[in-house]
Amino acid sequence: MYQIIINTEQCDGCEECVNICPSSVLVLVDGKCTVQNVDDCAGCMSCVEACPNQLVTVDEI
Repeated sequence: MYQIIINTEQCDGCEECVNICPSSVLVLVDGKCTVQNVDDCAGCMSCVEACPNQLVTVDEI
């Protein structure tokens, strides 16, 4: 199981992480990236690598 942490205060809604997530765990809500269905996260780290502002972290729990 994984925990996805997004710095939503600094997120500019570019959707890079949303678009690259193969599990569709990330969505854009009110212009900010947010996590849904975290249990579907495969821990691939694509969202971490895609975020141009380095605002996403994924930790194994």
